[in-house]
Amino acid sequence: LVDFTFWQGMTLQQSLDECMEALDLFLNNHFNESLERLRPRVNDSMYHALIYATVLEMQAMMTFQHNDITNAGNTMKSAQEVLFTQYWCVLSVVQLHAEVCYAECQLQRAALTFLQDENMVNFIKGGIKVRNSYLIYKELHSLIKSHNCLKGASHLHLEGGISFGIGAFNLTLSLFPPGLLKLLEFAGFSGDKEYGLSLLSASATGMNLRSMLCALLLLCYYTFLTIILGTGEVTEAEELLKPFRLRYPQGAIFLFFAGRTEEIKGNIDEAVALFEDGCKAQQAWKQFHHMCYWELMWCFTYKRDWKMAYFYADLLSRESRWSKAMYVYMKAAYLSMLPEQEGRPFEEDEVLLFRQVSTFKQKIAGKSPPTEKFAIRKARRYKAPCPVRLPVPALEMMYMWNGFSMIRRRPELTKGMLETVQEAERTLQDSPEHEFVVDDLCLILLLKGVCLRNQGPAAFCSGQFPTAFERKIRFDHYLVPNALVEMGLIYIYQGERDKAIKVLRKAKNSYKDYSMESRTQFRIHAALAKVKAEKAEDEDTHL
Repeated sequence: LVDFTFWQGMTLQQSLDECMEALDLFLNNHFNESLERLRPRVNDSMYHALIYATVLEMQAMMTFQHNDITNAGNTMKSAQEVLFTQYWCVLSVVQLHAEVCYAECQLQRAALTFLQDENMVNFIKGGIKVRNSYLIYKELHSLIKSHNCLKGASHLHLEGGISFGIGAFNLTLSLFPPGLLKLLEFAGFSGDKEYGLSLLSASATGMNLRSMLCALLLLCYYTFLTIILGTGEVTEAEELLKPFRLRYPQGAIFLFFAGRTEEIKGNIDEAVALFEDGCKAQQAWKQFHHMCYWELMWCFTYKRDWKMAYFYADLLSRESRWSKAMYVYMKAAYLSMLPEQEGRPFEEDEVLLFRQVSTFKQKIAGKSPPTEKFAIRKARRYKAPCPVRLPVPALEMMYMWNGFSMIRRRPELTKGMLETVQEAERTLQDSPEHEFVVDDLCLILLLKGVCLRNQGPAAFCSGQFPTAFERKIRFDHYLVPNALVEMGLIYIYQGERDKAIKVLRKAKNSYKDYSMESRTQFRIHAALAKVKAEKAEDEDTHL
C-alpha cells in the first residue's frame, strides 16, 4: 500500500493536516473561516470535500431551512463525486480513505434525505444508503483488523473514520426494541451498545479527523438520549468534555454541553450562566443560540420562573424553524401557569396562542414529530368557544421531556413543583364537572407521584399514580403506561426487580396507539435492559 497520491500538489497527510486546522477553527467558533479554509480544495481533495459538506450539513440541521438542506445535500453529492476520482487509482491507502469517506457521505446524505423528502420512494432510497454505508464500514473494519493491513502515517485518521461509522451504527441500533433489533441483525446489522461506545470513546479521545464527530455523538447520547430514556448519568459526559473545554474554553459547542451537564446535575444557575456564555461566544451561527434558548427555557421552567421561560419560548418562536408548533404551545403553556389576574407579556392571550398551534404543523421524514402531534392534540380543547383550561401544561410537557429527573437532586425545586401540582389539584376539585376532569386528575396524580418519588421512597406510595382510573380516561391514554413505567423505575430503585419487570412488561404489551408511544417504548426497553443487566451482574457475583 502506498500513501503518496497528490491533489494539486498536496499529499494525503497534508490534506488531513489542513482539514484538522479547519476543524480547529470551527471548534473555536470561527465557522466562516473554517469553511473558507476548506473551500479552495473541495473539488480535488476528498477530505476537504467531506468536511466542508459535513459543516454545511450541521448548519442545515440547525437552521432547518429548505435551501440550506438542499445546498448541503448537493454539496455532499459533489463530495461523493470527488471521492470517485480518488477511488479509481492503484490499491492504496488513499483508496481506503476514499471508501470510508464514501460511507460517511452515504450516511449523511441519507440523513438529509429523511429531512427533506416526504415520499416513501425517497425514504426507501435513504434506507438503502444507510445499508450501503454500513456494509462498507463493516468491510473496512474487518480489513484494518487483519494482519494484511499496513499502518501508514494516516492510519489514525482511517481508523477514526471506521470507528465512527461502526460505533455509531452499534450504539444507535442497540437502542431499538429487541424485536426490531433481531430483524435488523438478520439483515446484517449489529447493535452492541458497549462495543459501539468503546469505539466512539477511543476515537473521540484520539487526535484524528473524526474525534469531533465521535465526541459530539457521545455527548448527545450521554446528555440527551440517556436522560430522555431515564437511564443516564453525566459522569461520562464530564470526563469527555474535560480535554475539549481545556483546548476550546470559549468554544460555543462545548459551552453548550457543559451547560447541559450542569443542568442534568440540577445546578440550574450554573447551567444558565454557561448557556448565556455560549450565546455570547459567537454571533456567526445564530442556530447555536437557539439550542441554548431551548435549554434556558427549561432551566427557568425548573425554577418556575414562567415569564423568563416564556421569554425564551418567544425568542424560539420568532427565530427558529425547528418546531414552531412546539414553541407557540410552550408560550401558551407558560402564560397559562401565571395567575389569571397577572398581566401577560406583550398582552398575549394564551387561549389565542393555543388555537394557533395546529397552524404551525410541519413534517420531518414525511411525518409530524411526535412532540408536535402531542402539543397539537393537547391544544385542541382550546378550539371550544369556552375552553376548559389545561391544568399544568408546562409541567406536563416537562414530564414528556423527562425534566423531573433534572431536579431530583434539588429538593427545593421538587418541593416547588409539588406545590404547583397540589395547587392545580385543589383548583380541579373546586371546578365544575367537565369531560376532561378524569384525564386532568390522572395527569395531576402522575406528576404528583413523580415529585414524591424525587423526594425519596419514604414519601412515595404506588397509589399516587393514576392506574386505578384507567377505564375512565377519555383522551390522555398515555398516562397509564407512563405511570407503569414510573412504578417500574421505583421498583428497580428499591431492588424489587421481579415487580419491576412485571409492570414494565405490562406497560410494553398492554397499551398501543397512545401519544408519544415510541418514546415510552424506548424508555421501557431501556429500563428492562437495565434491570436484566443488574440481575445478570448479581448472578455473576454469586457464582
